[in-house]
Amino acid sequence: MKKKRYDREFKEQVVRECQEVGNIALVARGHGLSKNTVYNWLQATRKNGSVIPLPRDVNQRLLEAENRLESLARENDQLKRLVAEKELELAILRELRDRVNPQ
Repeated sequence: MKKKRYDREFKEQVVRECQEVGNIALVARGHGLSKNTVYNWLQATRKNGSVIPLPRDVNQRLLEAENRLESLARENDQLKRLVAEKELELAILRELRDRVNPQ
């Protein structure tokens, strides 16, 4: 038997009904669904805040994003130090220029 797909709005509507009625089996029967299917949607909503499950690799993606953020923060600090150093060099050169060629 082919597995039926339901859109997000329908799943959210069924989950809201379950929360209002308080009886998963009753709501599932009313929509012609398996109570296990509705229960899974309800669990996903409690866990993720949405009936759409999180991708399986979400933890790996999060770890990669955190590592990338740390790397960019280090690079940003290095660039800020480099800019400060160049600004200091420029200020010194301008001061020397003004001493040699006062106008």
